[in-house]
Amino acid sequence: MIARTWRGAVRAADADRYLAYLEETGLASYRSTPGNRGATVLRRILGDECEFLILSLWESREAIKAFAGEEISVARFYPEDDQFLVNRDLTVNHYEVVWSDLPDLTASSPPS
Repeated sequence: MIARTWRGAVRAADADRYLAYLEETGLASYRSTPGNRGATVLRRILGDECEFLILSLWESREAIKAFAGEEISVARFYPEDDQFLVNRDLTVNHYEVVWSDLPDLTASSPPS
């Protein structure tokens, strides 16, 4: 299991609208990609900005390639991202999931 993380920030006033946009774009793309095991979106308000941290889970690096393309360390963006994002990581990080007490995260088969 591979965890993929990305960070970006929007104006705090746009936080809810950006979350809805994420659900329509990136999160929908995750769900439609075979080998995606789910995602979690975290956010925190820091003054006038809202920082988002997205953690997605994947069965393999090959599954990530189906979503992100051959260069899996490059962040994937969508057409309206520039309208929201005031700060963003251009790359993503990947981690091997070696332990979790959440159901089925370290299992090799998809959750039921």
